[in-house]
Amino acid sequence: MGVAAVAAPASASPSGAATAAVTQNNNNPPCESITPFDKRDFTNPTKIDNKFLPFVPGTQFVLEGSANPGGGGPATRQIVTTVTDLTKVVNGVKTRALVDIDLNDGEVAEAELFFQAQDYDGRVWNMGEYPEVFENGKFVGAPSTWIAGVKGSEPGQHMLANPKVGIRTYLQGFAPSVDFLDCGKVIKIGQHVCTPDKKCFDDVLVIKETSPPDTAAQLKYYAPGVGNIKVEPVNDPEGETLHLVKVTKLGPGGLSNIRDKAFQLEKRAYKINAAYQKTPPLQRG
Repeated sequence: MGVAAVAAPASASPSGAATAAVTQNNNNPPCESITPFDKRDFTNPTKIDNKFLPFVPGTQFVLEGSANPGGGGPATRQIVTTVTDLTKVVNGVKTRALVDIDLNDGEVAEAELFFQAQDYDGRVWNMGEYPEVFENGKFVGAPSTWIAGVKGSEPGQHMLANPKVGIRTYLQGFAPSVDFLDCGKVIKIGQHVCTPDKKCFDDVLVIKETSPPDTAAQLKYYAPGVGNIKVEPVNDPEGETLHLVKVTKLGPGGLSNIRDKAFQLEKRAYKINAAYQKTPPLQRG
């Protein structure tokens, strides 16, 4: 589970046991979308203005905290998520491209290009991810890449249109070919939440993200008009704890730089990943 999408997709990757359970269930995930995916439901999909997950092009979110990646001891963690002005058609829907950079102790651990779209009811959908992994500053691969509609991968809701306590657990994304599964559950609404640097928010939504049958989970806190402000672990050995420290509106230069980074990620994705190769190129707009 990650934060991409202050998001974004971080995303949960289920264990082999989870994959086996899914396979035994006729390749159907153990949680289902609140509403079936239908590309006809997306009339203006790149305008993402959901109350709890606004993704305006040029907006950059920075979350900071700590984690214990790979059991190697505590590390400082910073996740920088930027909404680009680029789009990509995925599974018949024009999506908004975002770039996510994860740093452990100041060194890039993951660089991700991921895709979001909002349907006419206001639900925000996860449509795919291309996450590059780095070790000691060197690129080692992108094994968790998934694209909705390719190799049995299914899009899911990143954020519901009207989240309420009592709504059943719902699918956030499913890709059996790379052992990926995220499920979400609304557990609290209307909360007053303060971050460690004493920034406080009202009417906060809390979502619990899981990868059944794994017991590890994350609690993600979303403030209206802002997005993801806080992440807490639940029975998770990595123990990722994050909070929002900065939201910036990039100028033309900053937006150009992040656009270049997105194209750089896509260039390598087309070279190494068969699923990504089935998508058309990123476009300005």
